[in-house]
Amino acid sequence: MSVSETGSATGSDAGSDTEHGLTTGAVARRLGVSPTTLRSWDQRYGVGPAARAEGRHRRWAPGDVAMLEEMCRLTASGVPPAEAARSALSTRSALSARSDLAARSARSAPRAPLPRASAARQPGSGNGLPLGDVRPEWRGLARAAVRLDGPTLDALLREVVADHGLVTAWEEVMVPTLHTVGRKWESSGDRYVEVEHLLSWHVSTALRQVAPAGPVAVTSMPPVLLACVPAEQHTLPLEALAAGLAERGLPARMFGAAVPAEALDAAVRRTGPVAVVLWSQARSTAHHALAQHVASRSFGVRGARTHPLVMLAGPGWAGRPVQPGMLRPGGLREALDSIARLYGEPPPPAG
Repeated sequence: MSVSETGSATGSDAGSDTEHGLTTGAVARRLGVSPTTLRSWDQRYGVGPAARAEGRHRRWAPGDVAMLEEMCRLTASGVPPAEAARSALSTRSALSARSDLAARSARSAPRAPLPRASAARQPGSGNGLPLGDVRPEWRGLARAAVRLDGPTLDALLREVVADHGLVTAWEEVMVPTLHTVGRKWESSGDRYVEVEHLLSWHVSTALRQVAPAGPVAVTSMPPVLLACVPAEQHTLPLEALAAGLAERGLPARMFGAAVPAEALDAAVRRTGPVAVVLWSQARSTAHHALAQHVASRSFGVRGARTHPLVMLAGPGWAGRPVQPGMLRPGGLREALDSIARLYGEPPPPAG
């Protein structure tokens, strides 16, 4: 399914009939999928309405809608469509003997654990995104993003962080999905811009919800400052670093996108940071003079003055040698471990 298929339904699918059930168009709008997808599920897997109105028009009863909700939930979680269909059909069978009110209540009850996704990789299973051979979580995020399914994005992101840890979730699930959506946007005439914006927002939300793994460390040492260089708007990698520092209980101050040089200099003078992380996404935004200026700052009493470590984060800094007092980390884990060492914290065990 591509984003172009998610437009408003027309003709007989444009409305609903409360007496005979919802039309395909009404159900598609409720679930955030296209009518074409619902028809395809019906034809391929038998995930269709239990009864039909006159002729061949589909009308979806509450039990049918519950079945489709389960189908969407499972496919968004990386379960192959055929396997998801079997589980969704069993959901409707369990509800068929109940009244419409009971069926609606059953949809809010705790569901059984998700079936484990098989190793199958079906072409097109990313709903129009060229995913290839990827983690099931990546595939599920892509499906939910294309459907503009915010609640499922939240649930999947919380689950992947809880199951795999922040660094793995960021490097192996969030970043690849963001890159895939971004490439699709660039190659499709901006048709996927709303998908990228929604996915970025929910990734940002998930990162800000990361909590410390244990008691927050009490330290008298100054914080780490995180800032995008002037003219740089990409903040998600810095948000991931801020989340990782929060998870380890290390102090940080996040200043966000396009921080003016004068403002950054003022923040450095006021806080005397242990380190300053400067993010640059492209070489056109890398501000080497600013990095050198920050690295030259010193704090403390005469004879025992210290300088902040300047961490050059992001691909924009590539191509030039790293100056003394600076560090260019190779990724989120390396950046976190380098900062932790400044506070005397050992890196967490690999696992």
